Amino acid sequence: MAKVDLDDVTKRFGSGGDGVVAVDDVSLEIEDGEFVVFVGPSGSGKSTLLRIVAGLEKQTEGDVVIGDTVVNELGPRARDIAMVFQNYALYPNMTVEENMAFGLKMSTDMSDDEIETRVTETAEKMGIGRLLDNTPGEMSGGQQQRVALGRAIVRNPDVFLMDEPLSNLDAKLRTEMRTEINRLQNELDVTTLYVTHDQTEAMTMGDRLVVLNYGELQQVGTPLECFYRPANRFVAGFLGSPSMNFFEGQTEGGTLRLDGFDFDLTQEMQSAVGSRNEFVLGIRPEDAKIHETTRPSHELEAEVDVVEPMGSISYVYLRATEQEGDRTFIVETDGQRAIDEGQTVYVEIPDDDVHLFDAEDGETIHQRRLGEDAEVELEGQL
Repeated sequence: MAKVDLDDVTKRFGSGGDGVVAVDDVSLEIEDGEFVVFVGPSGSGKSTLLRIVAGLEKQTEGDVVIGDTVVNELGPRARDIAMVFQNYALYPNMTVEENMAFGLKMSTDMSDDEIETRVTETAEKMGIGRLLDNTPGEMSGGQQQRVALGRAIVRNPDVFLMDEPLSNLDAKLRTEMRTEINRLQNELDVTTLYVTHDQTEAMTMGDRLVVLNYGELQQVGTPLECFYRPANRFVAGFLGSPSMNFFEGQTEGGTLRLDGFDFDLTQEMQSAVGSRNEFVLGIRPEDAKIHETTRPSHELEAEVDVVEPMGSISYVYLRATEQEGDRTFIVETDGQRAIDEGQTVYVEIPDDDVHLFDAEDGETIHQRRLGEDAEVELEGQL
């Protein structure tokens, strides 16, 4: 096991003014035994960063340190890492046992008996002991993924690197394998770097999230910290499904003039806003509230555009009556509540649940309040 440090790592593809910066000056400390998830949209640089740690890509600038060793000039085999790929990368003409043993035979001086024992024990732990004589073509996608994980585990590396390993599985198998990987990582206590664009995986699996966009580090924190205390508008909008609603506006005195409604700023908000004139109000779909009749404050009149029943909840897409254009926003409601398309409703936006962001750079100006228990739990993670 080992910690991983990235010091001012930059990766450029191409040269001159036409070059693409895939990773832009990223510095990060990952503790020994920590499970860190790199998350972001396609093209954010997360897989490139993982490949740099693996030695499959050479960084343009900066240092990669595994344990106490600067590994810039070391190849993948010398870095004592094991990587799990999106496409499993199993040898189709080899059995499960041969696939899992191959890396040990190539990179260690273990005897055949020692290799067989380790492979058998790992296969039993992964629930594929009865499949050791099968080839990949005789197995399901979930079984192949277990073999790929087992092949990494059997190496007993210092660091696990996982590049979207669940993306080829169906929804049910993804849920099962998320739980399995969490259990294994806790049991093995191996430093793990995991890449995904799936925010559900990110929120449920990592000790910490590393949120990236266009190669730049946006925020590093626990899943709850990134969700409830986003560093900027990008993080706030990327984490959460459906994503946070945003309303752009300008201040007039203590009032924020938004497209479709006005919002009176609290003293705390006014203090945070300072001399800014333009900024963005954000509220998550689960925090806004729909009423059939008008309420006294912080509400907007809206027309129901679409209702998406999800079982226990429904997502209601709304269009503010007085707004310009046809942009919609989303409110989550009880799934048993009867709301009809075309109905006029009143949406309450509670003071305590509002985020404010700078309109120019997207930085967070004001964070929502949390309940006492949630605040204590969040503070305990920082």
